[in-house]
Amino acid sequence: MLEHIQKRFALSAKGAVDFLKGTGWTTLLDVALMLPAVFVFLFLDDRLRPVFDPQASPVRGLGYYLLIGLLFLLAMYVTAVLQYRSTYSAVYEESAGRRISLAEKLRRLPLAFFGEKNLSDLTSTIMDDCTDLEHTFSHAVPQLFASIIAIAVIAAGMFFYNWQLSLALFWVAAPAFTVILVSKAKLNKGFREHYRDRRAVSEHIQEGLDCIQEIKSCNREDDYLEKLNAKIARHEKTQTRGELLTGILLNGAQSILKLGLAGVIIAGAGLLAAGKIELFTFLIFMVVGSRVYAPIDEVMNNLAVLIFLDVRISRMNEMEAMPVQQGSADFHPAGYDIEFRNVDFSYESGKEALRNVSFTARQGQVTALAGPSGSGKSTVARLAARFWDIQSGTITLGGGDISRIDPETLLKNYSVVFQDVTLFNTSVMDNIRIGKRDATDEEVMRAARLARCDGFVNRMPQGYHTVIGENGETLSGGERQRISIARALLKDAPIVLLDEATASLDAENETKIQAGISELIRDKTVLIIAHRMRTVARADKIVVLDNGRIVETGTPEELKKQNGMFSRMVERQMMEL
Repeated sequence: MLEHIQKRFALSAKGAVDFLKGTGWTTLLDVALMLPAVFVFLFLDDRLRPVFDPQASPVRGLGYYLLIGLLFLLAMYVTAVLQYRSTYSAVYEESAGRRISLAEKLRRLPLAFFGEKNLSDLTSTIMDDCTDLEHTFSHAVPQLFASIIAIAVIAAGMFFYNWQLSLALFWVAAPAFTVILVSKAKLNKGFREHYRDRRAVSEHIQEGLDCIQEIKSCNREDDYLEKLNAKIARHEKTQTRGELLTGILLNGAQSILKLGLAGVIIAGAGLLAAGKIELFTFLIFMVVGSRVYAPIDEVMNNLAVLIFLDVRISRMNEMEAMPVQQGSADFHPAGYDIEFRNVDFSYESGKEALRNVSFTARQGQVTALAGPSGSGKSTVARLAARFWDIQSGTITLGGGDISRIDPETLLKNYSVVFQDVTLFNTSVMDNIRIGKRDATDEEVMRAARLARCDGFVNRMPQGYHTVIGENGETLSGGERQRISIARALLKDAPIVLLDEATASLDAENETKIQAGISELIRDKTVLIIAHRMRTVARADKIVVLDNGRIVETGTPEELKKQNGMFSRMVERQMMEL
């Protein structure tokens, strides 16, 4: 049962147990909220019985009812407190755990997942979906099940007391819930459309923020806004249609429930006129009938959220079902040679990125990956660090298959400098210290000097403690790249991946920074990717790729003599100079 609840509502094991507890206490609270009706019953029974039956017991004093009233209030208060703790507090804890679990899940997913999802989609899942699930499970789901249980218990007692009036009161429950169940499929379809359209709006806004420079430089503001307005209009249309349909069904079901009290009045009047019930019984059912459907009314007010729940849960289960990269955390390589053996890889089915790639990048040597754009150079470098998992073949590090090594354990052995640098909205020192969390200020500044960062950093208002803005917006492209190289220098890992590391630098700064790179790659396994042939001129080995295949391998001198692709690339760049 607990496993079913976990899967059905995307809960943890503890969350499933808390859900059952919350439902139980909410049921007791719904029953406890009927205590005022019980109080009225006791009072009327005591006061009116002598009117209809002269042989009835004497009327009890007001002190008795004051005591009963206080006991009922205490019972309601204690039940409400325990219900709050078991429902709201537990749900908030589960929600916090769900967000952490999703973050951990994302941390262990292969990068292929992030290639299929955009930022707004992931943000929506982690923030919006979790928030909606939190609200639903604290305000609606336990209340729904508790209401059904509570009404079943109350109905059983009332049928035992008088089945005719009970039937007149509760016959409306079946048609009211039938309206909801029959309409659920249509509501689900509408909510999926609404969810899709809302996500399309957020994705378009995110795209506009990411590409604002390109939009402005190409004078595409009007086109962008026209498409955005169209998506917003579609979103508003589906939302209005969904809310209108929900309102009609909600009010229709609630109207049907109201007929229960009318049924008691009509049936009770007939039975009273026929002398089959007493006036006292009729009054009791009138009082109970005005109160018994309050729990269901509360749940129906959250009907839209309840039906929308399936959309959120399916997304949570989809993410939880994503295969994560796993492996052993116990890794002690026999050296740091990287070997590719007959490696095939595709980002998506039917689109081959690499085919039968085999080569060895040896420790103490610089292995350069060359080739035209789209040839697979960056793919090879990322596969070497297990950013993705290959379809066939083997990649080894120090003789060990990297697919059997925990990705975080594996990456401790890598220093990586990407062409696209990511910086954080914090100080220069903290951005560099990402390479080594426990590094001292002196170690950070030494790495910065080797990467030629000290010149521009010393011109900043607070030096190394200057906050550089979101993704280093206050820095130039070359300055951002140098901070990235300083990170790699600080980490000082035995394997270095340089993906277009000097792409954002002019010739003068590129020459200056080579000293820092030379320090970074000393006695290490190095994979360099570059379009500039002078960047790879000093490599010990060059692997030339074209359309995902290795077409040439050798030293720079050997490849120049072959008059193949590498030689042509060198000649072309010399002509451009």
